[in-house]
Amino acid sequence: MKPRSVATTSALALAVAVSGSAFADKLAVGITADMKQVEVTHNGKKAVILRNQNEKNTVNPMFAKTSRKCPPFCVQPATLAPGVETIGELEVLNHLSKMAQGDTSILVVDSRTPEWVEKGTIPGAKNIPWIDLNPAKGASTDNIIKIMDSDFNVKLGVGKDAFDVEEAMATGTAASALDFSNAKTLVMFCNGIWCGQSSSNIKTLLKFGYPADKIKWYRGGMQDWEILGLTTTANMK
Repeated sequence: MKPRSVATTSALALAVAVSGSAFADKLAVGITADMKQVEVTHNGKKAVILRNQNEKNTVNPMFAKTSRKCPPFCVQPATLAPGVETIGELEVLNHLSKMAQGDTSILVVDSRTPEWVEKGTIPGAKNIPWIDLNPAKGASTDNIIKIMDSDFNVKLGVGKDAFDVEEAMATGTAASALDFSNAKTLVMFCNGIWCGQSSSNIKTLLKFGYPADKIKWYRGGMQDWEILGLTTTANMK
């Protein structure tokens, strides 16, 4: 039996999207015993996440490498920070499903740089590169606030500006200068358990006062996603 090509896998995903649950019931490789597929929204269009149906399929070569120079590619801890929940694939899928059903209080964030995202990301995720939220890489307080405003629904406090936020951060009271009352629940990921990009973003957001209970960390990232044969935007095309 020949391994299924990317094109054939894409056709299968399309067929599932068109044929619905009746076709999905015939899929041999489910996500769980009771879940064959998950419908999401990616760039305003419906998409379907399922697992690769070729039981001889092997992991994407980009994620087969075991060793990278550390630092910066060091193994990440299981718990990143107090209050930040570390989650797995099923939880990510649950958040994506809620988003597809119209829940605007959630945002799944791919923290990688655009060239990685172009190779494939989790359908339904939005790319906000880690360098855009990293002061050490040139991200200004003003620009970070703009991203939190436009993408995370975090507002400046009444009469506050970037200088006020920086002053509050210096005393560990950043939350007093920002309004997090309608902040989105963020699900953040990058390339895998050796990737520090999403963890860097999370640490920055916590310094800005972002509520820890509104941040979820998909520690396994793209490497675990690919190992499980789950759909990416690369094989949706």
